[in-house]
Amino acid sequence: MPSYPAYVMRLNRLADLFAPLLERIQSEVPPTDGKLLVDSFPVALARQGHRFKACVAANIADHGYCATKKLYFYGVRVHVIGRKQAGTLPTPEYIGLLPASAPDGKVFDQIRPVLKQEEVFGDKAYQRPDAADVEQFQQLTVLTPVKKKKGQRYLDADEQWLSTAVSQVRQPIETLFASNVRSYQGLLVHVFGRLAAALFFWNQLRKCP
Repeated sequence: MPSYPAYVMRLNRLADLFAPLLERIQSEVPPTDGKLLVDSFPVALARQGHRFKACVAANIADHGYCATKKLYFYGVRVHVIGRKQAGTLPTPEYIGLLPASAPDGKVFDQIRPVLKQEEVFGDKAYQRPDAADVEQFQQLTVLTPVKKKKGQRYLDADEQWLSTAVSQVRQPIETLFASNVRSYQGLLVHVFGRLAAALFFWNQLRKCP
């Protein structure tokens, strides 16, 4: 067996192959009528004060802020729209790797026009002022937790119920991306390699009797 550094070096040499491999695995997943889940999660290459000196993957990474984790970081965001699966990870249908500064809402707006007659569950970052018009003309319902109005201390009972229901439907997959990255190739392996491995093993387990 090779040493760990040699093993990592070999993986990094395959970095450009993981995205097409993931696409191939996705094409083998049987279509389902599950709801769509949209989310993004940060891949931090440097955190807090260390981010000012970071230069890894400078062709795609930059500075951003993750409100959920209250974290200033240097890195990228992985944007995923996945099909909900009972008791397991969502099946990704759209995956984007963008700079940390790319806002969730604007990224979603780029892919939203191709989503029709769907229910999409996201967090508060995906709320939009013209949601009613989108639902009417595109038959696309985007469900998010309810934001409190300025000065509002508590949500109404129906708003709290909706927020809880949306949160229960959404499935977090951030655990796939808890690791350190030290190069652009390592970043590609970290994101697309892990997703490819997760979907590959999920597909194989489904085929087992």
